[in-house]
Amino acid sequence: MTEPLLVSELFYSLQGESTRAGLPCLFIRLAGCNLRCRYCDARYTWEEPGEAMTSAALLAWVEQFPGVMVELTGGEPLFQAGALPLLEQLVATDRQVLLETNGSLPVDRVPEQVAIIFDVKCPDSGMAERNLPANLDCLRARRLRGATDEIKFVLSSEADFHWARELVLRHRLERNATVLFSPVRPQFDPARLAELLLAHRMNVRLQLQLHTLLWPGCGRGV
Repeated sequence: MTEPLLVSELFYSLQGESTRAGLPCLFIRLAGCNLRCRYCDARYTWEEPGEAMTSAALLAWVEQFPGVMVELTGGEPLFQAGALPLLEQLVATDRQVLLETNGSLPVDRVPEQVAIIFDVKCPDSGMAERNLPANLDCLRARRLRGATDEIKFVLSSEADFHWARELVLRHRLERNATVLFSPVRPQFDPARLAELLLAHRMNVRLQLQLHTLLWPGCGRGV
């Protein structure tokens, strides 16, 4: 019997990030994180203990919303051992399943039916040294087997942009997954990021956080 998971919150909303932005989505946000990014917008996931819930209870909540996409997020969901078994159980519900992960923990055991939204930490996050390079090779192998993963760079500055651009070009990351560049507002003006993407002819997607535009000031449940 698997141990309960520590859950920070459960909510039904619109997907605010990734290429699936705007679609209805169920969010299972787990407590705890192994990183401390400077721009973290979910500090409560590691500042508060979370509520212990069994996977059966979580699946029962999910089943109240037939056919709706579900995302396991955090904090860092893979920080809890029960995350992988839960992902397998969610896949068995025959719905689209997403995993948002900070890129510092191995993703090789994530079921291939799960779409990974994978962060690469840039220098201004303060956590760039925690990136796990082997994960990029894993994503490339998953893409060859038909996975639909996404790589996200959260950019706090133009320096972050140029760092991320070099990494994308050096590793040809478009072969691994869809690549997203997301500016931290207000530190990095989205219009300036758009200018840089066009000037450098970067074939990546500019991503804004839809939920922050729809519900400004709402820090939870969106």
